Amino acid sequence: MSLFGPMPRRRPNTRQAVSPVLPALPLALLLALASPRAARADDFLAYKYENYEEPGGRVAVQTQGLSASEDLGADMNFGVTLINDAIAGASPTGAPAPAGSGQVPLAHLEDHRKSWEADFSRRFRMVNVTLGASESREHDYVSRGWSLSTQTDLNEKNTTLLVGVAGHSDDVETFYDPEHVYVGKQSFNAIIGVTQVLDPLTFVSVSATWGHETGFLNDQYKVVAKTVELIPGSFFALVFAENRPGERDTGTLLASVNRAFPSAHAALEASYRFYADTFGITANTVELKWIQKIGGAVTLEPGIRLYEQGAANFYYYNLDGTNIIPTRVPDSSGPHYSSDYRLSSLYGTTYGIKATWKIHDHLQLDVAFNRYDMRGRDGVTPGSAYPSANITSVGARVTW
Repeated sequence: MSLFGPMPRRRPNTRQAVSPVLPALPLALLLALASPRAARADDFLAYKYENYEEPGGRVAVQTQGLSASEDLGADMNFGVTLINDAIAGASPTGAPAPAGSGQVPLAHLEDHRKSWEADFSRRFRMVNVTLGASESREHDYVSRGWSLSTQTDLNEKNTTLLVGVAGHSDDVETFYDPEHVYVGKQSFNAIIGVTQVLDPLTFVSVSATWGHETGFLNDQYKVVAKTVELIPGSFFALVFAENRPGERDTGTLLASVNRAFPSAHAALEASYRFYADTFGITANTVELKWIQKIGGAVTLEPGIRLYEQGAANFYYYNLDGTNIIPTRVPDSSGPHYSSDYRLSSLYGTTYGIKATWKIHDHLQLDVAFNRYDMRGRDGVTPGSAYPSANITSVGARVTW
């Protein structure tokens, strides 16, 4: 969940609290840099604190972010964001619940992430070009990203065309092959979209993205279990590292509409997103937000997000009853298997409210609370695998 709009939030997969199926870094960075520059008309400095907490001693993330934007003359802008995460708690390992228990095994994790993102934009008559870069570092994961996007105004600025590309290159620490302590992961993403003003109160946006990932796509901390006959008549439940394909293509279609209601001093934002990838996952997301002005200084933004996905074609609660023989060292050539609950068939709901107080023309404060709930749909994976979380944030923004 981004603090200042879409931005890199990449961390090792055991620490991702929300849907894992979308390639977070390159696409998020691309969308951030492709945001309309009118939204950044004021130079600003912003600070945000966010607390994500799953109950029962599971994952908790405390995030501090500092973001700034400065115009460089009439046609150029430079922006930078710094993020500092403290992560601790317990997360499912992928191993099944013990016989007679519905509680899946958890493993404690603790980490610290520092990241930065910077972008530079230049206006050329009707075209705005933005170049961005980012880096995120943890003790076992380093990610470096880049992006390039253009926004072209057409039809007397009633139509905006977005075209962009982005990518990242990661180094991931693994623990299975002593000859390959760090392995690589690369991705490339492209986006094309259009925003159209329908009337003075309404505009719509439609976009399509495509992504390609290669390299080590596993979560290096997740395991799968299989009962193995080591000696005749003696069976043992053993765990092995998961083994995902070494290549994935993704596609997303996004449509949104924004409508103002001047008589109510309000606006509605609604969007729908369809996602599919070569892992076999398909997903649908619907999001609604109502923006209500109260007086001249306060804005309330209640919202809800509904998400559902099908399972990856290599998701198994465990490997018992299959002919799959797991290997000690992951081999992306196959066979493929994972017991990561985030690749199962599931649905999620996020709902909450944000309040913004504009103290004066150059200072505003905001506070938000969101509730996140994830539930399984396959009737096999225990409910204890899926998290719920409370997400609170406070922030301040100074403009000049």
